[in-house]
Amino acid sequence: MNLLRIAMAMTLPAIGLSAADAVCGGHGTKDTMLVSTAWLAQHLKDAGLVMLEIGDKPAGTHIPGSQFLDYMETHYMKSPQGLTLELLPMPELAKNFEKHGVSSGSRVVLYWNSVERVSYTTRVYWTLDAMGLGATTSILDGGLPVWEREGRLTTSEVRAVPPGKLTPCPSNDVVTDAGYIRGNLNHAGVHIVDARLPEFFSGARHGNGNSDGHIPGATNITFNTLVGDDGKFKTPDTLAAMFQDAGVKKGDRVVSYCHIGQQATVVYFVARYLGYDARLYDGSWEDWGSHGENPVEKGAR
Repeated sequence: MNLLRIAMAMTLPAIGLSAADAVCGGHGTKDTMLVSTAWLAQHLKDAGLVMLEIGDKPAGTHIPGSQFLDYMETHYMKSPQGLTLELLPMPELAKNFEKHGVSSGSRVVLYWNSVERVSYTTRVYWTLDAMGLGATTSILDGGLPVWEREGRLTTSEVRAVPPGKLTPCPSNDVVTDAGYIRGNLNHAGVHIVDARLPEFFSGARHGNGNSDGHIPGATNITFNTLVGDDGKFKTPDTLAAMFQDAGVKKGDRVVSYCHIGQQATVVYFVARYLGYDARLYDGSWEDWGSHGENPVEKGAR
């Protein structure tokens, strides 16, 4: 990516993109990954803007101009290994997003339609990041609930959009597998974060997979603690302190996992937002805990 394209990616919140400005590859930054409701209200008519409402069913009313993306249809699959959720092949992903008007030159803004769907939204963000669109994709902080609470315009009108034309440029630094985890257990500079609720982390409660507990050396940052009571992500200082309290050091690579690779994308998103080199173990505990040769720890840390 040349210097002009890097500069464009860094200033995305203030501009729209056209097909000629297409940026593919690289990741978002603290300046681009989250946008406010005020910013979006000012940019609703920007050329190249594609807004996607994320959920398992439409909210009924939505932000004008946005399209509903059925998370269950576009992201869930049974892999050959029998895993519940796994990254789809790039051509299939491209078709899924093209149906909603996403092109290689789009400026994509994702928003959840209920706070319970934060992890859906970060999983879609992670997917676009894996496709090479992370630098031109943002999440609306607070989603539809905050937008509505502020009295901003909504509509029930569903507008047809022309299909996009999307050519992924896959990133090789967003996803890991069990082999990578086994090779980096207790490895300096690689910090494994379990995003599940504490009772699953400790092994007190049974989750996906045949074993209970957590990956040896992992620490616990529960995914839903990264969002505040106001429905927005917590402040950067608070989020940074949470990662530091969990033992994550400056310069560490953060590898997150959860039950099936969904909740852990909230940790992935925040880690990227804070400037960490982040990865997702896509098979997560469903994969790790189903193989008896993989070591397991129990108890709180």
